[in-house]
Amino acid sequence: MNFIFISPNFPTNYWQFCQELKKDGVTVLGIGDAPYTELKDELKASLDEYYRVDSLEKYDDVYRAVAFYTFKYGRIDWIESNNEYWLERDAMLRTDFNINTGFKNEDMHRIKFKSGMKEYYKRAGIPVARYHMVEELEQARDFIKTVGYPVIVKPDNGVGANATYKLSNDEELVKFFQDIPPIQYIMEEFIDGQICSYDAIINSKGEPLFESGNVTMVSIMDTVNNEEDSYYYIVKKLKDDIRQAGRRCVESFGVRSRFVHLEFFRLLKDQEGIGKKGELAALEVNMRPSGGFTTDMLNYANSVDVYKIWADMIVHDRITEKYDQEHFYCPFVGRRDERSYAHSHEDIMEKYHLAVCMSVRMPEALSAAMGNQVYIARFKTKEAMDGFFKYLLEPGVC
Repeated sequence: MNFIFISPNFPTNYWQFCQELKKDGVTVLGIGDAPYTELKDELKASLDEYYRVDSLEKYDDVYRAVAFYTFKYGRIDWIESNNEYWLERDAMLRTDFNINTGFKNEDMHRIKFKSGMKEYYKRAGIPVARYHMVEELEQARDFIKTVGYPVIVKPDNGVGANATYKLSNDEELVKFFQDIPPIQYIMEEFIDGQICSYDAIINSKGEPLFESGNVTMVSIMDTVNNEEDSYYYIVKKLKDDIRQAGRRCVESFGVRSRFVHLEFFRLLKDQEGIGKKGELAALEVNMRPSGGFTTDMLNYANSVDVYKIWADMIVHDRITEKYDQEHFYCPFVGRRDERSYAHSHEDIMEKYHLAVCMSVRMPEALSAAMGNQVYIARFKTKEAMDGFFKYLLEPGVC
């Protein structure tokens, strides 16, 4: 089996996907724009060959790299990046090279465009926010007369919370229209809810091989726009309503042979046309793993190896090892360099050295959304985890 992994060096932990493919006997071929000398030794050992392009943004260069690999190794069975930024690029390459093991160009509208996702959420029985495709100011005002302030505006085809805003009054609306970039925006009614997710590895039949989820304490939109601390956690046990909603969405969106991160709101109050407090509403789908170090957090929380489960899905379409161990709450805290905290790094490691699984710097490209200094831990109880959040995020002078 020939597998091309696009940008295998970013995020920095994704070399583990390549490693597990290699262990399963796959010929793993990398395409990236980083010099070979800058790749981790572990990644180098996991690749059969690496083709460097000047820029992954230049489609013709990447196309030629795939053509070279096809000439040298024969038919390519898979192309994947597991990265939101490259989903459309992956689909274009699959379409042009007739690779049928993933989404193609015709699938992008429902999995990349916020407006396109809504119909498939509804087919899965998940309520969605009312929306308006942004064009003229007066049309936006008419929409807001129906749904009221605040409203959320974001690129219809965007990555993460980039260029996403909450507008609370007419003054902010007018300013948004004055500054709006030349891309298609979608405007949605505001849903007062806590973000939670369904994270799963799905086989070729649309069946889950692994299921988990997270709860986000502060939305990425607020984290980016307000430069707030980033903190969330992997749940110890996935709630049944999230599990069922996630499975229905997998069926509705036609997910096959993928790692997915599907997002929902859990309503914090009754909302007319959406649902009752505690019920679920749609946010957006992400047809790739949750970002940053979340894949490692899934391992810590569930005592599994999602990199191996994913590789086994690719090669065997099933799990090859039994995972039946203890589950934990796994919190993430991303502290910002420009903020002062009551407790130093040394304080944290002294107090929580038995619980901390990872203490690392977040790559610069992800720091706006996820903070600069990252702490990941695991706890048996929610009370212990809540204490961890409080301790690490307490403001001060350190």
